[in-house]
Amino acid sequence: MAKPQIQYVCQSCGAVYAKWAGKCEDCGEWNSVVEEKSSAAFSKVSNISGKKGVREIEITGLDKPTDLTSYAPTGIKELDRVLGGGLVSGSGVLIGGDPGIGKSTLLLQLAAAIASKGEACLYITGEESVEQIKMRATRLGLGKSPIAIAAATSVKDILHTMKKGSSPRAVIIDSIQTMYLDSVESAPGTVSQVRSSAYELINFAKQSGAAMLLVGHVTKDGQIAGPKVLEHMVDTVLYFEGERGHQFRILRSVKNRFGPANEIGVFEMTEKGLTEVENPSALFISESHGNVSGSSIFAGIEGTRPLLVEIQALVAPSFLATPRRAVVGWDINRLAMIIAVLGTRAGAQIYDKEVYLNVAGGLRVTEPAADLAVAASIMSSLGNIPLPGQTVIFGEIGLSGEVRKVAHADVRLKEAEKLGFSRAIVPMGTKPKYKTNNGFILTEINHINRLKECLV
Repeated sequence: MAKPQIQYVCQSCGAVYAKWAGKCEDCGEWNSVVEEKSSAAFSKVSNISGKKGVREIEITGLDKPTDLTSYAPTGIKELDRVLGGGLVSGSGVLIGGDPGIGKSTLLLQLAAAIASKGEACLYITGEESVEQIKMRATRLGLGKSPIAIAAATSVKDILHTMKKGSSPRAVIIDSIQTMYLDSVESAPGTVSQVRSSAYELINFAKQSGAAMLLVGHVTKDGQIAGPKVLEHMVDTVLYFEGERGHQFRILRSVKNRFGPANEIGVFEMTEKGLTEVENPSALFISESHGNVSGSSIFAGIEGTRPLLVEIQALVAPSFLATPRRAVVGWDINRLAMIIAVLGTRAGAQIYDKEVYLNVAGGLRVTEPAADLAVAASIMSSLGNIPLPGQTVIFGEIGLSGEVRKVAHADVRLKEAEKLGFSRAIVPMGTKPKYKTNNGFILTEINHINRLKECLV
């Protein structure tokens, strides 16, 4: 048997060192490098064809007929939308999110939805007892749901139990950081344990056809804890987002081998658990009142879904040498660029003022198409002049001040019309391919210095 070797592994990024270090040079984390034992399993291999246990692999072509794996709807429409249509047999799904955001609640409701259709679903918890899971299920009104529950942390015991009985439709592991293998000489939650445990569980899913859903802890930066290879091993990576004090929750896919990435599902946290929000645009702008300066409605796209959100800005006098710039729900570096362009290309005196930006509803906007809506909110607050009522805005801003066209303009405008908006401020050359409603006003601008003309 190979002699165990000592190595030092960063628990944040998985970097391996020959000796201990207080700071990881790869990710910059302090006190994240710990000692682990690994077996020197690699040796020189020769005369492979003569080795025992070697078998010839099966090679096939794309033109050969095969059984295509289909999507199985879970019964939760927003979750099915993010997954690309439903759970795929033999797939591995990794779900990450902040503590208390609702990951366990969502998966318990998912298990109940699958069990209600007569299919077996196994919920394995490594963080709570069976009694605690039953208490949560009772609070959610799922106390009589035929869900199979177990409390275990040994991957070996879990796999042995599942192989003895019939394969379930889905297996939920809450969480992967609590699982361990006896053959790995390190504590649960370490890089080696997380990587090895996930490999064994996903390998079982591929062989049995059960969908494997793994809950992952996140670091203080919002990334899933453990080695990055964990996200490469699974088929789908989902992030559960949302402000702790806000009732809305966003389920976002950042990787999906069976559907579109960056798709989102919107939920609302209630006393009875998570409820689906079928029309999130109406909720994100429901509290928006007309004739208010510093507020604009952005027509965005999240995955394939059009989404209207309110962007609020406040420009205030500053008594500091360096005025503050604070952002919630957007990129602060992009805000700095927009402020610089407004000051240089549109003559806006903002350099000596504090700027606060907020995306209402707890949503995080990442696409550059929000540039024009952000600039409009800042200009509106700076001059204390409200934008015209029932107006949506979208467009990308370049460093020279030009307003550029963005993709999916028709989808954005259709969503705005469906919700009763009658005006749109868009980049020059945005021509809808469909016939707009009578009375719908389309204002096209090619430079941000024309933005002042669009204010009331």
